[in-house]
Formats: sequence, structure tokens, C-alpha cells
Amino acid sequence: MIRFDQVSKIYKGDFSALENINLEIKDGEFVSIIGASGAGKSSLLKLIYAEEMPTSGTVYFEEIPTSSITRRKLPFFRRSIGTIFQDFKLLYRKTAFENVAFALEVSGAPQSEIDENVPQILEIVGLGGKMDKYPYQLSVGEQQRISLARALIHRPKVIVADEPTGNLDPVSSWEIVKLLLKINELGTTVILASHDKYVIDKAGRRVIVMEDGKITDDSEKGKYKLA
Repeated sequence: MIRFDQVSKIYKGDFSALENINLEIKDGEFVSIIGASGAGKSSLLKLIYAEEMPTSGTVYFEEIPTSSITRRKLPFFRRSIGTIFQDFKLLYRKTAFENVAFALEVSGAPQSEIDENVPQILEIVGLGGKMDKYPYQLSVGEQQRISLARALIHRPKVIVADEPTGNLDPVSSWEIVKLLLKINELGTTVILASHDKYVIDKAGRRVIVMEDGKITDDSEKGKYKLA
């Protein structure tokens, strides 16, 4: 589904964020990416959802180079990829329902589709009874669940989670990991980036270790090595 072919990313000032990355993620996989801050995890993820383009090499999504996606087609491409982040990026004057609905509204979905799909997605993430609550009325773990529901609303092929548990306690972190595992079991490819070994070990799936913009290990669960 996703393939990196000799990909490097260099930012202004000749800062090398990624160096000669070769990587393949198959449809339906759950892949964890671990590494310290600055290891290149976020840069790699941004290349997947075309927030950034590689300096050299090619990133493929379903064998289509992301560099060939026009600006006009980019919003449609990104509906195939749901994203969640450490900072929840919620609209704090909107309820849980309205936050998730907003993602459909901006894509021109009819109200009937919104009324049908939003409650279903909120139910999946365990917030079916809190649709009318505002973010400030919810725990940080529940706020992250709103973000996850919003990422799921377009029924994406891939969920990209960049440090989704960075602001959460261990119990809330495990709840988010369990939801991601559940989503993966339903057929969605999941890519989870974290610097937290506890989170990665809880996921218990394929682990990619990054250091200084390079992949230093790509292992099955429980066999990876950290530098």
C-alpha cells in the first residue's frame, strides 16, 4: 500500500531529516515507528499524507507517486488517510458531534449523511453518550478519542497517528492503542509513531526503529532493538 524508494528529505539549512529510506507497508498492517524526538518519525509521516514532498526518491501510495498528486486532487487523496496528533486540534467551541461533523461539512456531505455517520463513529470510539459534550467537559483521553473519530469519519484506508498518546497518562494511552488495534482488525492500515516504548510494546506489532533520519531496525513484535 505504501512504499518508500530511496527517499531523503532535506530542509533549509541542509538539515537532513530522512536519509535513503526504503520501506514497504502492506495493506491491513499495523506498524509502529519508534525513535527519539528528531529521529525523523514525523517527517516520514508527513511524506505519507503528502504534507511534505521528498527531496529525492519517491513515495508511493497504492503505487501512485505522491509527487504526481495535483493540488486540486490533494483533498480527495487525504480522505484516504486519517490523521491524529499529540495536540488534538479540536474546535473547542464545538461539541464532540460538531467536531466530527465538521470534517464532513467541509467536504460537502449532506446533513442526512452527517446525522447517520457521526453517531456511529462516536459510538465506535466510546463516546456515543457524550456527543453533546464540549472538549473542556471531557478528559484528555476522551478529547483524543474525538480526534480519532474525526480521522475515521471518511472511512480512510490508512490511519496515521503521530505521537497520539504524548499528552496522555498510561491508562488513557492504552485505551487509544486498543482502539487503534480494533480499527486495524476491521481492515484499516494503522501507522503509529511514538517515542514511548510502553505504547509500542502494548501495540505488539511490527516495529520500525528510527535514529538520525535512518531506519536502524525493522522487526517483528518483541524483537526490536533500540540504540
